[in-house]
Amino acid sequence: MANLPSDVFDVRSEVKGAHWIAWVVRSGHDTPEGSVVLVGQTQEDAETRARQWAENLAVSSNV
Repeated sequence: MANLPSDVFDVRSEVKGAHWIAWVVRSGHDTPEGSVVLVGQTQEDAETRARQWAENLAVSSNV
């Protein structure tokens, strides 16, 4: 899988009740890319899912 281009995307996360959510933003923006928020049991799980989603997005759109 391709590496997440950190100059294009940033991963953000926060705890929500008993789980964590993570989302990807384009550098310089605050809103989730594609309005997508990913859920995980831990912060690491949610952020890993967000990175994988961003990597797939980058590959499919040649970012």
